[in-house]
Amino acid sequence: MNETSSPIPHKIIGVAVIWNDQEQILIDRRRPGGAMGGLWEFPGGKIESGETVEECIQREIYEELGIEIEVGSHLITIDHTYTHLRVTLTVHHCRHLTGVPQPLECDEIRWVSLPELEEFAFPQANVQIIAALKGAGGWEFGN
Repeated sequence: MNETSSPIPHKIIGVAVIWNDQEQILIDRRRPGGAMGGLWEFPGGKIESGETVEECIQREIYEELGIEIEVGSHLITIDHTYTHLRVTLTVHHCRHLTGVPQPLECDEIRWVSLPELEEFAFPQANVQIIAALKGAGGWEFGN
């Protein structure tokens, strides 16, 4: 049988690095069983038709975590190809405004400091986000 190679699916994703007033970052753990299940990530999701990256990030964070955020400056854009999927991650600094984060579409959530990120297992594409945060010196919003 002659197999034709189909293109790898490509998802364009808005990603939030959410800071609180204690200079901690909100991360969530993917549910077990799915793609990259059990790994930690920066929250976000697929950009819908007609939506800006900023609108996507605000909507996804409200749907996934039940909180309101302010979307701030662009941190990094990453193109990464896994064996089964190509992703473009557009990452923005965000600030937690209101609400208590809830794990609505994930297994667990945590507020962690920038140095603590090293203690968690992230998907390969997220490693570049951590490197960019360290290069940027972390806390973006100030007081």
